[in-house]
Amino acid sequence: MYRVVVIGGGWSGCAAAVAARKAGASVVLIEKTDLLLGLGNVGGIMRNNGRFTAAEENIALGAAELFGITDGCSRHRNIDFPGHKHASLYDVMKVEPQVRRLLKELGVEIHLMSRVIDVVTEMAELPEEKSRKYIKSLIVTNGAGLGQRNTDLQTIEGDVFIECTGSTGPMGNCLAYGNGCCMCILRCPAFGPRVSISQKAGVTDIMGMRKDGAWGAFSGSGKLEKGSLSEEIQEELNEKGVAVIPLEAKDISKDKLNLKVCQQYALDEYAENIVLLDTGYAKIMTPFFPLEKLREVPGLENARYADPYAGGKGNSIRYLSVTERDDYMKVKGIENLLCGGEKSGLFVGHTEAITTGSLAGYNSARYLKGLKPMELPRQLAAGDLIAYANERLQTREGLMNRYTFAGAEYFKRMQEKQLYSSDSEAIAGRVARTGLAGIYNEKII
Repeated sequence: MYRVVVIGGGWSGCAAAVAARKAGASVVLIEKTDLLLGLGNVGGIMRNNGRFTAAEENIALGAAELFGITDGCSRHRNIDFPGHKHASLYDVMKVEPQVRRLLKELGVEIHLMSRVIDVVTEMAELPEEKSRKYIKSLIVTNGAGLGQRNTDLQTIEGDVFIECTGSTGPMGNCLAYGNGCCMCILRCPAFGPRVSISQKAGVTDIMGMRKDGAWGAFSGSGKLEKGSLSEEIQEELNEKGVAVIPLEAKDISKDKLNLKVCQQYALDEYAENIVLLDTGYAKIMTPFFPLEKLREVPGLENARYADPYAGGKGNSIRYLSVTERDDYMKVKGIENLLCGGEKSGLFVGHTEAITTGSLAGYNSARYLKGLKPMELPRQLAAGDLIAYANERLQTREGLMNRYTFAGAEYFKRMQEKQLYSSDSEAIAGRVARTGLAGIYNEKII
């Protein structure tokens, strides 16, 4: 059976694995930590603003499984918070086990605590054509961590590969471009640094920028132990899903808004208030906030960070490893390598990761059968985002922006192009008119 190897088990990697497996391929998923979903284990925000549209588009296209899990695990539905409407907040402690069970039920072979450290490539000389580079196999360390012996190495071969390794880490990048390692959910000290597969294969990666020209961007939020907050705040979070706590003038810092990767939350309200969302933990919508100052805020006198554990000092730095790709999600320069998630562009969010990962997984199966890859049409928000973000990546200004269905530059575009809708039937109808309804449910192999 044709074999697809997915590197990275975040939302995009899981979506790619699901799509490729449903299309009939044999799928191996390699993840360096002991958890799937990566940043999805500290995220939790779905269906806010244009993400509702994109979720319904994906469902109509046939990629319903992961959205079904997040919907089913939502602690709160149809809530509003500053700058965002009709959001769902899933329980970050319940989703990962369900996703893992789904992949196993589909027959995906999962390798946890396995870190890809190198690739083996080969050149194919074709008649009357230029030679083409292919990935033949991956060199993987078993047990992860930083202290492997040579005997811990394993070779994993495949016919097509999908890189979903994200753009965060290693620790040196968080030190060079941020405030140092914050011991986030990716846990580089325990499981080893991220490795760029595209770069190992000889492709030069692109780095995103901040408004001041510095590389990368701070992850946009942190986690507080909900039990460390006052009973009044806990009750408000449990009942409403959101708590907005005003800050005194001396504690307001709007400079931090420019550091955030999540530009859809870079609004004055997030500098003038502590905004908390209930995802099982209390998700604090700021890249960092010194603990001593946080405890001066009424109701937060006993506050304590969870992931990131050093959230008072800083947060992880992202967008330091984006690869050049086409709108089919194929990496330029490598014939059998596709990509998804943050590796495929300056995207923000779980919905965006599932969108890109699903297309990469589906096209990996088409590649194996020798079929022309599918490009999502720009009549759909999903297709327009993938193409638009790729176009913007070619400009300096575009490197300073982030692309999400939920806000900032792209959500404005969605509205201008009349792609935004919260009407599920209308969205399904739009997908049907493209002729792609249920396309991700078709068996190709």
